[in-house]
Amino acid sequence: MDNNKKMQLSESKKMIALNTEDKLIAKAFNNMTTHHKKVSRLKTPKGFIKKKMGMDYVEYSTMRDIADKQYPGWSWTIMKSEALGSEAYVVHGRLKWYDNGIWREGDMVAAHRIQKKKGTSEFVDVGNDIKSANTDCIKKAFNQYLNICDDVYKNQVEDPELTDDMFINLKNLAEKVNMEESILEKMKSGIINALNYKASVAKLERLIEEKEK
Repeated sequence: MDNNKKMQLSESKKMIALNTEDKLIAKAFNNMTTHHKKVSRLKTPKGFIKKKMGMDYVEYSTMRDIADKQYPGWSWTIMKSEALGSEAYVVHGRLKWYDNGIWREGDMVAAHRIQKKKGTSEFVDVGNDIKSANTDCIKKAFNQYLNICDDVYKNQVEDPELTDDMFINLKNLAEKVNMEESILEKMKSGIINALNYKASVAKLERLIEEKEK
């Protein structure tokens, strides 16, 4: 085999390897997106939702349990912590988690006010304030990076894309009233989507009932 053919073969192998790698990376990112959307859509049981100063929140233990189930192997490292004078304690932490074949990291910072006895400058329990600062920090990281308890912290984004089950159900209902072509076109164009899915189903079911009378 001459040198030109060897070079062409070598380049061809490189291109195949790169294409394969690109496909694997694309698949990993797609799996990440799907998984994070699934976690974001999880509904937090009402019994786990607490209130403080009119704001909803979830205990660390609840969020940790979800992290253990959805992102096993995660870890938390305190990168830096310090007192901001005598008023607050701040923690800079780093969350590490395994995300569909890729190890990822994300940093977070949170501060917690140092409690003092009423009318004095005497601290109540500095150790507890430090612990609370770390807990606040890791909870913020759980929510921002892992989408845990998005429903409680108002971070859910409604996805308008129809799931396969939604698509099939609408198609089957449309067939019963001879509207399959029209409904398919509306689904493909986005006129019918996940946000108005229930209303679309209800309308088709009414049409089916009227037809069967």
